[in-house]
Amino acid sequence: MTYIAQENRYEQMKYRRIGRSGVRLPTISLGLWQNFGGDKPFEDSRAMILRAFDLGVSHFDLANNYGPPPGSAEETFGHVLKKDLAPYRDELFISTKAGYYMWPGPYGEWGSRKNLLASLDRSLQRMGLDYVDVFYHHRPDGDTPLEESMGALAHAVKTGKALYVGLSNYGPEETKQAAAILKNLGTPLLVHQPMYSMLNRWIENGLQDVLTEVGAGTVAFCPLGRGQLTGKYIDKLEAEFKTGLRTLKLEAISQERINKFRALEAIAKRRGQTLPQMALTWALREGGVDSVLIGASRVGQIEENVQAVHAELLSAADLQEIDQVMHNIGDVPW
Repeated sequence: MTYIAQENRYEQMKYRRIGRSGVRLPTISLGLWQNFGGDKPFEDSRAMILRAFDLGVSHFDLANNYGPPPGSAEETFGHVLKKDLAPYRDELFISTKAGYYMWPGPYGEWGSRKNLLASLDRSLQRMGLDYVDVFYHHRPDGDTPLEESMGALAHAVKTGKALYVGLSNYGPEETKQAAAILKNLGTPLLVHQPMYSMLNRWIENGLQDVLTEVGAGTVAFCPLGRGQLTGKYIDKLEAEFKTGLRTLKLEAISQERINKFRALEAIAKRRGQTLPQMALTWALREGGVDSVLIGASRVGQIEENVQAVHAELLSAADLQEIDQVMHNIGDVPW
């Protein structure tokens, strides 16, 4: 059956201008980090991508190593693009990244010009694209001069293989230096993609100030704390505390952490939200980020999370209560 996008898709989403650019991104973007690789049924991935677009999610975020296996998420997206979304290419904002390990030898990762530009070519081939909207350097590389890595990003724009450039996982000082190099090359930094959630607020210690100064936006990954800000995680935490069975890290399992997460759930319920919805609302608050990247394993999660766009703003009292609950909660991955 031929896919036809919902006519009211842009009425169901809010969009924000990114930095000092003319680009507006949806406040909820879809990341294809997990659950879109070759190890998952194609039709499940396709259903999630198309439902997201029907809900106004126009930004799809990928990287060369997303899968598993690495590269297969881009292949999946490329198949959906060819089958369903090709007529809507100018409505889509597609990003990819390079910097993590992709192939053997000294040119298969990090930040050399050789690696970044070869990786971008491979990503374009996998997705069947002439260009991506944003090409990111996925992580800083202390062994490669910033001038080389940023020069590669600028070259990608000048050759028409990317429209904008971004950074991910860079600290404040590295970001400031990189942005200055990019500006001198005539390719300003559009966006930074950091990890950010109630459990991990590191960007508030300098990075946000740098991004404001250089005029770049922020798109956060893992806004649900790598799944910790979900009812499923809390139920698992509580069950393992009661039974003594251990699959979670030992430092995660305590009555104090259970109580704190349940208190967060209670705040969300009082607001008429689920905990994931409130976590997204929190990340998108004034003083937070421009857009959040959600992951998904089923269509219902996307539908639930997009509802956070329409929630009432968190009040000063809500924010203070959340801060009190989050004090010393600890960011402990699964």
